Amino acid sequence: MSEVKLAVLGGSGSGKSALAVRFLTRRFIGEYASNAECIYTKHFCLDGRQIHLEIYDPCSQQGKLSLTDELHWADGFIIVYDISDRASFAFAKALLYRIQESHIGACKKMVESTVFLVGNKQDLCHMREVGWDEGQKLAMDNKCQFCELSAAEHYQEVVAMFTKVLRSITSNLKAKEKRRPSGSKSMAKLINNVFGKRRKSV
Repeated sequence: MSEVKLAVLGGSGSGKSALAVRFLTRRFIGEYASNAECIYTKHFCLDGRQIHLEIYDPCSQQGKLSLTDELHWADGFIIVYDISDRASFAFAKALLYRIQESHIGACKKMVESTVFLVGNKQDLCHMREVGWDEGQKLAMDNKCQFCELSAAEHYQEVVAMFTKVLRSITSNLKAKEKRRPSGSKSMAKLINNVFGKRRKSV
């Protein structure tokens, strides 16, 4: 079974928690400020493979940008903003910059994390402050994928977006595994040399 760790990030009021719960339970929980960090777990089948998914939903803190723990933990990120709130778009931009900055500083051999930018609350188009083209441009500038949807109204689109993210993560994880064979073999040889005489079939 493949294990996938996904962080859903965004400013207060972006609807990131509602988006995660919509995907996991089909229910729309409405807007609320998450004051506690949550890790949701779900087992499901993706393209014939069993997946153990963990979704990290941190408490809503508009000012938190360090992401130190998240960057080490997550295989992928969904960055959420509210299309009717320009401040949440600015926060999403800062989050993307922080993630890109970490990739530049990381070892070049490391496969970059999957990142998906989501403009939420498409049902509030009449209150829109952030244009679709602005979200698309931000995503292109940061080499990530982009979509707009409504966690309140578009369950199937929410599922399609998460599925796309998870497919990208699993393909990235496969690529990482393919890059490690020589190291794995040498480690196996070392373990065999040290413990080979003690091994017994159980």
